[in-house]
Amino acid sequence: MQNFQNHFLIAMPALDDPLFKRSVTYICEHNEEGAMGIVINHPLEVKVADLLKQLEIEFDTQSPAAQAHVCAGGPVQHDRGFVLHTAKAGYGSSMALSDELMVTTSKDILFDLTTERAPDKFILALGYAGWTAGQLEQEIADNSWLVIPADSSIIFDLTHAEKWQSATAKMGIKPWQLTNEAGHA
Repeated sequence: MQNFQNHFLIAMPALDDPLFKRSVTYICEHNEEGAMGIVINHPLEVKVADLLKQLEIEFDTQSPAAQAHVCAGGPVQHDRGFVLHTAKAGYGSSMALSDELMVTTSKDILFDLTTERAPDKFILALGYAGWTAGQLEQEIADNSWLVIPADSSIIFDLTHAEKWQSATAKMGIKPWQLTNEAGHA
């Protein structure tokens, strides 16, 4: 089994599910039981400040992080927060994804997001995308997704609108070159 952890899933143009249309999904975990990922380019109308205010967490209103949009991370547990961030230990529930990336699900990270204690870069997402055993592999075979190694500059340094096109460009192709037809030799 090929392991797609620390890879991007890039939605093919024919994938018209509104939750995944033109999405880039970072795969946090992939094993024989299935896969879990976070969509990194579907911003909600909710900003980090709005979420912190709703949770009654004090924050710095002047921090650029407070004005960042929260992402729709996927359709599973969309009421649960996931912070995909540059490596920074010390939170209650963090999982190292690579040498440079972690995901944290504990509330303690939220207190730091608008302070100097925050990870260098982060995306806050509500929900995640999940696949059962063999489901992701079948969707890839069905030409729903392209798969490339993850690139933290795409995750953190681009606007949400730039991520899908930049991820396809990383493969050396332009979005107009993508077809809905799958080729199997």
